[in-house]
Amino acid sequence: MEQLLHYVWKHKMFPLQELRTSGGLTVEVIDPGLHNRNAGPDFFNAKVKIGSTLWVGNVEIHDKSSDWYLHGHDKDKSYDNVILHVAGVIDAEVMNTNGEFIQQMQLDVPDYVREHYNELLSIDSYPPCYKVIPDLTRLMVHAWMAALQTERLEQKTEAIRKRADLCNGSWEDAYFMTLARNYGFGINNDAFELWARSLPLSAVAHHRDDLFQIEAIFMGQAGLLELEAIPEYYQKDALNEGYFAKLRNEYLYLAHKFSMKPMDFKIWRFLRLRPQNFPHIRISQLANLYYQQKAGLSQLVACETIEQLKQVLSSQVTPYWETHYTFGSTSSKNEKHLSYGSLNLLMINTAIPMLFAYGRHTSKEVLCDRAFDFLEQLKAENNHIIRMWQQVGLPITTAGDSQALIQLKKEYCDKKDCLRCRFGYEYLKRRV
Repeated sequence: MEQLLHYVWKHKMFPLQELRTSGGLTVEVIDPGLHNRNAGPDFFNAKVKIGSTLWVGNVEIHDKSSDWYLHGHDKDKSYDNVILHVAGVIDAEVMNTNGEFIQQMQLDVPDYVREHYNELLSIDSYPPCYKVIPDLTRLMVHAWMAALQTERLEQKTEAIRKRADLCNGSWEDAYFMTLARNYGFGINNDAFELWARSLPLSAVAHHRDDLFQIEAIFMGQAGLLELEAIPEYYQKDALNEGYFAKLRNEYLYLAHKFSMKPMDFKIWRFLRLRPQNFPHIRISQLANLYYQQKAGLSQLVACETIEQLKQVLSSQVTPYWETHYTFGSTSSKNEKHLSYGSLNLLMINTAIPMLFAYGRHTSKEVLCDRAFDFLEQLKAENNHIIRMWQQVGLPITTAGDSQALIQLKKEYCDKKDCLRCRFGYEYLKRRV
């Protein structure tokens, strides 16, 4: 409940009755201060008039005033400049390290705020704040969506930075790893990232002009050239076709040359996966993309329009896979281009975050601005999260909108973090 006390103080959602200290002095909160989520007092530089005196300093908040001692604040000099101790229950007087008593105030959470907060925590349907959505102003919605969109890009930027660190500072390799991860399209994301990390791209670069050798390395490192990776009823056909054996022999030669070791093929998931998303198909498309030299960071950064971006990310399978989805299993001929939907997702989840992250890394604001522009030009994603928000009345047209609302669902709704959400604030402050 301490979080709710923080919230009430921060937004000045005080009870209607006059605020007073435990000693009877009137309290007027002029400025609640800056909320501190790190070590130290809860609110910095608050302005509070206690009696006839204006105080400027820090405020600490607890469920019970005795928590002051439980947390050791009486022995911590960083709490000596606390001007007011706020608690839900005053059950003890408190002192700083100098032995000086600190003014205290009991803060009661208004009934309507407490009731609405409990509703938000207990409602199972999404979003729990659906009642206020139709009444939100366009300006307020736009401002919150813009903040969420930036927050999501910042979050993805941090993930890309970590990949660059794993790649010894190589943003080129971090881009390929990010691209590969999103070729998993959800179900195989982790497997694709693990696969990309296992690829010695500096070695692969020596064979960049040979698509067959690239595909041999890509398939081999994925563990898909192990005979055990093929279901028994397809093994004979795969061997008779010859392509599998040729790839395997080439990979064994290159693996010995570059000291490569394949990953465990069992990590790949096929259950409930559409054939066009099978790892074999996606890896072949990536091999083609790499061979055409379109999987590089410089090619991405050079894109100034959505059409150029689509062209750089577009790929198709090598000839064998036009009539196969796995080794030994034939299918009707299909060039198996990346679908429009898949291309859209790669732009949203790979290209745009990479532009933003690299723009931040190189201090090139033009790349960051381009990332936001591209999000506004692309159509919104169509998934259960987006449909949920549409059903409660939120207008969603661009990828920027859909990315913002995915961030809202995953980082706020799912975590019941309504106290940090602006929609949650509108819900809590309702008087009905």
